[in-house]
Amino acid sequence: MAPTDETGQAAQQSSVSGTTPPVRPPVGEAPSNGRMPRWLPRAMVLALALVAAFQLGSWAFHQLTGLLINILIAFFLALAIEPAVSWMASRGMRRGLAAFIVFIGVMVVSAGFVTLLGSVLADQIIKLIEGFPEYLDSVINWINTHFKTDLKRVDIQEGLLRSDWLRNYVQNSATGVLDVSAQVIGGLFQLLTIALFSFYFAADGPRLRRAICSVLPPARQAEVLRAWEIAVNKTGGYIYSRGLMALISGVAHFVLLQALDVPYAPVLAVWVGLVSQFIPTIGTYLAGALPMLIAFTVDPWYALWVLIFVVIYQQFENYVLQPKLTSKTVDIHPAVAFGSVVAGTALLGAVGALIAIPAIATLQAFLGAYVKRYDVTDDPRVRGHRRRGEGPGLLTRARNLWARRPGAERPGGGGSGSGENSS
Repeated sequence: MAPTDETGQAAQQSSVSGTTPPVRPPVGEAPSNGRMPRWLPRAMVLALALVAAFQLGSWAFHQLTGLLINILIAFFLALAIEPAVSWMASRGMRRGLAAFIVFIGVMVVSAGFVTLLGSVLADQIIKLIEGFPEYLDSVINWINTHFKTDLKRVDIQEGLLRSDWLRNYVQNSATGVLDVSAQVIGGLFQLLTIALFSFYFAADGPRLRRAICSVLPPARQAEVLRAWEIAVNKTGGYIYSRGLMALISGVAHFVLLQALDVPYAPVLAVWVGLVSQFIPTIGTYLAGALPMLIAFTVDPWYALWVLIFVVIYQQFENYVLQPKLTSKTVDIHPAVAFGSVVAGTALLGAVGALIAIPAIATLQAFLGAYVKRYDVTDDPRVRGHRRRGEGPGLLTRARNLWARRPGAERPGGGGSGSGENSS
C-alpha cells in the first residue's frame, strides 16, 4: 500500500531529525491546543433542559396541589359509597342513577345537620347577647363586693365604646368582610368540585378500572383489582363501623342531656356522635365541649356531669365497644391509628386526618398478603411474664444481690484471708 503525502513527509522528518512524529489525539478527546470538547455543549444544553423541566414540573405541582387534594378526597368518598352503589346496581338500577340517589341522600342529611346546628348556635348567641347585661352586672357586683371598688356598668360601657381597641376591631372587621366572602365562595366551589369528582368516580368505577387495567399486563391487573377491592372494603367498613358507633354515642349522650333537661338535646347528641367518631382519639373531648357549654348556661353542675359522662364513655368506647366493632373492618392498633392521624394532619391538614385511617388500613391489608408470617415460639418473654414457679424467687434474688455487694462474704464461708491462711 503506497504511503500518503502526510505519512511520507512525517517519515522524511523522522528520518532527518531521528525523532518520532507527534501522535494525534483520538476522536472526542480534548486537543492539546485547549479547544472545548465536542460533547460539552450538548451536555450543558441537556442539563439546562432537565433543570427547566424540573422547575416547570415543580411549579405545576404547587399550582395543582389544591386540585390534587380535592381529587384524593373525592376518590375516598367514592370508595366509601361504592358498596351502596354496587348493591343498588346489582338490583337492576343504572349505576349513574344509583350514585345520584346516594349523593342526594348524603347531601340532604349533611345540609339538615348543618342547618340544625347553625340554628342552635344562633339561638345561643342571641341568648348570650340578651343576657349579657345581667352577666356584666353580676360580675361587677362580685368585684365591688370582694375588692371594695365602686364600678358601674355605664362607666364600663362608655369606656369600652370610646376605646381605640374597639375602633380598630370594627375597622379590621369591615375590611375583612370581602376576605370572608371570598373564602366562603372558594369553599363552595371546592365542595362542588369534590362532589362532581366523587360522582364520576362512583358512577364510572368499572370504566375507570378497565382503563387502568388496559395499560397493565395481566399479573399487574390482578394486583390492581385486588388493591381496589381491599380499599373499597376497608373504607366502607370504616364508614360503617364509625356510623354505628356514632349512633350509639349519640343515643347515650341524648339520654344524658334529656335527663338533665339541657336544651337542643337531639341536635347536640347528633353533633357529639359525628364529631367524636370521625375525629379519632380526641374527637370525643372536642365534641363534648359544646354540650358542656350549653349545659353550663343551665346549671354549672350540669356541665360537670356532662364532663364526667364524656370521660367515662370514652373509656368504655376505647376498651369495649370499638374493639368489637372494628375488629373485622378496620383492624389496626390504636397507636397506629393515632400516629396515622397525626401524620395525615401534618401532610394534608383536616383532610389527612379524615382519610388517614382508611388509607393505613388499606395499605396494611394489602401488604399483609405479601408478608410471610411464622408461628411464634412458646416463650414466656413473648407473653411478657414468667410462668409461676419459673426462675428464682424474690427472696432468692434479694439474697443473691446482698451477697454480691462489695465486702460481703461468699456463700462458701471463707473470705480472702482464710484462703490465704489455707494456702
